[in-house]
Amino acid sequence: MINKQSMWFLTLLSLVLVLGVYYVTMPNDLLKTKLEGEETKKEVDVQVSEGDILIAMRANRDEEVSLEIEKLEEVLTNDDSTKEEKNEAFEELKLLNLNIGKEEELETKIEEDFGIKSYIEINKDNIKVVINSKEHDASLANNIMRSIQEEYEEKMYITVEFE
Repeated sequence: MINKQSMWFLTLLSLVLVLGVYYVTMPNDLLKTKLEGEETKKEVDVQVSEGDILIAMRANRDEEVSLEIEKLEEVLTNDDSTKEEKNEAFEELKLLNLNIGKEEELETKIEEDFGIKSYIEINKDNIKVVINSKEHDASLANNIMRSIQEEYEEKMYITVEFE
């Protein structure tokens, strides 16, 4: 059964995800026009440090996650749902939140260890890694896979793509 504290946590997490998706997907032109609207009329050049592909992938993933969270919260708050359904939804929600945290942790680890921006998506025992590099280096991909596998006790299926 879910208590008030857990419900507040889920609500706030959903809000943070929605705001994060909005911020990431906000067009740069909107930022420029708001800044140009001021009396100073300074020209602003917005540079993106990561590839557009990684940003788009993150935005899509955030949207998918927020939709999944909404579905699970609906099951949790529905009075017609059985205890088993609510427990299953709660466990899925907990796993989803753990995967989100692990994805961010692994992205940070790759950036610290290899100095490369990446996007990571975890689905059960599959891990998809997209690297922001035009060079396709098999030894780098192998080292990244080994680095990620060190974080897990069980065997994970890791794929590395270069964009």
